[in-house]
Amino acid sequence: MVDITLTVNGVTRTGSVEARKTLADFLRDDLDLTGTHVGCEHGVCGACTVIVDDREVRSCLMLAVQAAGSQVTTIEGLAHDGGLGPLQQAMWDSHSFQCGFCTPGFVMQATAFLAAHPEADEQQIREALSGNICRCTGYQSIIDGVLLAAQRTRQG
Repeated sequence: MVDITLTVNGVTRTGSVEARKTLADFLRDDLDLTGTHVGCEHGVCGACTVIVDDREVRSCLMLAVQAAGSQVTTIEGLAHDGGLGPLQQAMWDSHSFQCGFCTPGFVMQATAFLAAHPEADEQQIREALSGNICRCTGYQSIIDGVLLAAQRTRQG
């Protein structure tokens, strides 16, 4: 077992984990942050995407011990005063999702991307989200939500 300390959604958290435990499993099982979904467990679908030190990471591929000392943001960390964050609200307004399984991964991927590229256009957003899989929507409504969030952010 390895003792780790990391900051998750602004709160310092500690745990004792097996060296082979993934960050996704640590978040879900040890910290009870079940918003991070585990889909393929191979880093292909994007459902487990979280932000580690301002970079999007597939948490099913990262070991919890690798995140020690890092700042981790999960979907739970995007809420503002118990309400939706700006990107989440824009996606809600655009009816971006159906079943919701892929939602946390897309939101976290888009959050990291828009933080680094606030002026992104549709093609850039499509490329940034191309590694995430949704089996329900056909993607256009997801892109519309991210574009709406970017537009709202630029308008202040």
